[in-house]
Amino acid sequence: MNYVQMKKISLLLFLVGSVLFAQKEEKRVISKTIDDWHAAAGAANFDAYFGLMTDDAVFIGTDAMENWQRDEFIDYAKPHFDKGKAWNFTSIYRNIYITPESEIAWFDELLDTQMKICRGSGVLKKVDGEWKIAHYVLSIAVPNEYVDELVKMKNEKDSALLTELKMR
Repeated sequence: MNYVQMKKISLLLFLVGSVLFAQKEEKRVISKTIDDWHAAAGAANFDAYFGLMTDDAVFIGTDAMENWQRDEFIDYAKPHFDKGKAWNFTSIYRNIYITPESEIAWFDELLDTQMKICRGSGVLKKVDGEWKIAHYVLSIAVPNEYVDELVKMKNEKDSALLTELKMR
């Protein structure tokens, strides 16, 4: 191998290493953003919590009808924050994925909550150089062996809601 080939290989290794390091750092920043968002809810810090969301953010809660656009979610959440007690979620496991351009990221996480183990997933967008939560989905994790029992518990309410939704 000659000197020119060695320089090309060295440059390629440097560039690959730089990209990997940059992605690792972006994941650290994204994870901190999500952790700060959860912590703001736990501390009932309304401004910090909603400041970490995009202006067009969506929050999908555990109830079938909880599909909140940001302003609707603010209206729902404000009284909880005003009482000094919102919700307290702590991530216990998280996967983060980032587009090559580092402008969009998505994640899934398991959470320790007042509802026990829940799953969160979402999308973040970079807005003016900062990561913001654009879409978040919260779901209650149900062990497979309890699904039949849960379906029975939900049957009446879900059947009524299905009828209503199909009539729309």
